[in-house]
Amino acid sequence: MPINVLFAAKPERWDTYEQPLRAAMTKAGLDVHLALDIPAGEVDYIVYAPNSALQDFTPFKRAKAVLNLWAGVENVVGNETLAIPLARMVDPGLTNGMVEWVAGHVLRYHLGLDTDILRADAAWVPRTPPLAQERSVVVLGLGALGQSVAQMLVSLGFNVTGWSRSEKDILGIRCLNGANGLNEALSHAEIAVLLLPDTPATENTLNNETLALMPKGACIINPGRGPLIDDDALLNALDSGQIAHATLDVFRVEPLPKDHPYWSHSQVTVTPHIAAETRAVTAAQVIVENIRRGETGEGFLHLVDRTLGY
Repeated sequence: MPINVLFAAKPERWDTYEQPLRAAMTKAGLDVHLALDIPAGEVDYIVYAPNSALQDFTPFKRAKAVLNLWAGVENVVGNETLAIPLARMVDPGLTNGMVEWVAGHVLRYHLGLDTDILRADAAWVPRTPPLAQERSVVVLGLGALGQSVAQMLVSLGFNVTGWSRSEKDILGIRCLNGANGLNEALSHAEIAVLLLPDTPATENTLNNETLALMPKGACIINPGRGPLIDDDALLNALDSGQIAHATLDVFRVEPLPKDHPYWSHSQVTVTPHIAAETRAVTAAQVIVENIRRGETGEGFLHLVDRTLGY
């Protein structure tokens, strides 16, 4: 009997994922019926995007797990009808994309590249950028993405501190946690990279008080979640000179409204949520591995902790 896998996402996602999923299932030796329309009582697994039409999981009595297509689960984790395991997407392709995007923007700030790229005159002003070992970078959030980013920055020679809500121990990285740890981390953050999940506990992690803790002239890079930053507090910190520049890839409302002050602010770089995108081929392999595990009785990968929200 085939394994029934329901694909519950917007139609354009089906066009992207159908062939990679089928290829990964064949490679894994799984007999799978993958479709957009399977009777709820016959579904074994749900490949899911939180913006799909499926919001009531009650009828899926036989289903063993919901396999999220997104890294973020904030739009589904609180669904009271979802009583089966929920796995978030940890995609090697997405991780590599995030690491590369962060590396580019950290080096942009560290080397002061804007000085030359945006030069409007013929001024010849030699300067010697500091070495990476002289620059303190803080990564807020030490999940799969945060750890990969922090390890990359260490490999480049930066002085890296990581912060997370719970205690972590990562080779080569100074790890702090809790409220006092956050204050300590930010007090040394010449460049701060935000990779926390979006939960009630992380909303406005950067606010008037925490921004004031950072060294004057620090830079912020946010490829994580829009609500991690109090927008008004950041604009005030930029205008006062407390924060020199911010590169923002995620926002509370997306697309970012055309009248939002970030667009016109000279010290803000807006990128349109491009830091990391799930890659269909590698994501399909992650999803199929979880289906294989579900069928063999092994534990699912990347399960969401409902109490923490991620």
